[in-house]
Amino acid sequence: MQQEIDFAEKLEQTLPPQMVEFLKQAGEKAARRNEQAYIVGGVVRDMLLGIDNFDIDLTVEGDAITLARELLENEPGKITVHKQFNTATIEFDDWSVDFATARSETYDQPGALPKITPASLEEDLKRRDFTVNALAIGLSGKNYGKLYDPCNGKSDLQTRKIRILHDGSFIDDSTRIWRGLRYEQRLGFRLEPHTIELLKRDIPMLDTVSGERLSYEIECILKEKCPERVFSRAYRLGVFGSLNPFIEFDSRKEEWFARAREMSYPNTPAAVLYWMLLTYELDIANREKLISRLRLPKQIAQSLRDCHAIEERLEMLAAPKIKNSEIYRLLHGYSPSAIIANIIAAGKDESRAALKLYIEKLKNVKSTINGSDLLNMGIEQGPQLKRILDAVLDARLNGEVVTREDEIAVIGKFMAE
Repeated sequence: MQQEIDFAEKLEQTLPPQMVEFLKQAGEKAARRNEQAYIVGGVVRDMLLGIDNFDIDLTVEGDAITLARELLENEPGKITVHKQFNTATIEFDDWSVDFATARSETYDQPGALPKITPASLEEDLKRRDFTVNALAIGLSGKNYGKLYDPCNGKSDLQTRKIRILHDGSFIDDSTRIWRGLRYEQRLGFRLEPHTIELLKRDIPMLDTVSGERLSYEIECILKEKCPERVFSRAYRLGVFGSLNPFIEFDSRKEEWFARAREMSYPNTPAAVLYWMLLTYELDIANREKLISRLRLPKQIAQSLRDCHAIEERLEMLAAPKIKNSEIYRLLHGYSPSAIIANIIAAGKDESRAALKLYIEKLKNVKSTINGSDLLNMGIEQGPQLKRILDAVLDARLNGEVVTREDEIAVIGKFMAE
């Protein structure tokens, strides 16, 4: 395995002092147990690229869970253990460390979760997704600060390439297709030609993966700074067909995603807003198919339905001289994020203006008269009571009443009629 010395200084310059001290302790405790500990994967990749990344993954040639427990004996953290995977996570107030026993993986069939066997560091690195993630830095004894690079990942970092580790990798785990596209766009790299060939060949393998795993990969993309770059690339390569063949991703959607960020600033857009823009052109049947395929959470599923329902009302919202009360009745009850998605994507300025009016002003309008007041006036519980409340609210929405006395007058007129 290739090794390079003198990454100890880079490690200590890149990570916060408390992390460096913790990692040193991990390496020392592992060495006392005749084991070896390493930091691995994305944090090493980003360290070599000069990118801050404090999501620490620690691999142990030995018993990762026992090492994590020993480290926590004198630390004020919380540990979560997954014995079936030989992994543990220690959480502190501002950061966390994931521990895993070095392992090899075998797959009984495409898309299945792997069977795990304890292994050497080299075997562990060679079972990973891409060469740029198959990197490690030693933490124990004389290996402290040594870079381990069995797959020439450092060379691919220098030439800015994303390269799969073996020809069956996408078959074993096709979620790597989405992951590779995400790394490519985040880092400003390019998938190397043979990896693209394999990716295109193995797109059908995405059908072997559970909906939960696919939706997790999409959610990870939605957390990227510019997720539209990943989706645009995926669309050009034909990857979206595995989710739904009717999803398109063109320059118009790229603009929508950018607009979502502008409207959400200084916060980042909620993932659900991106979901609605991503699926905006789908009819209700294809939305339901996507919801079912990806097993989307109830909140996201309902927002997708709300977005479509509002989309079908855009023509009514664009009607000349539409009253405020009519806008309210057309939009009341739908999620605010679904309304914002339509503000971004609506084709007509008139529809967009009505949507903005609702979200900025009408949504929170309330009458001063409530149901209890009507009951005290002698009006019986029932459909008539609701009609009166609606009439009072409509009058307030339309600017026909200002005071409580005005509302009482509306009630009197309604009863007289």
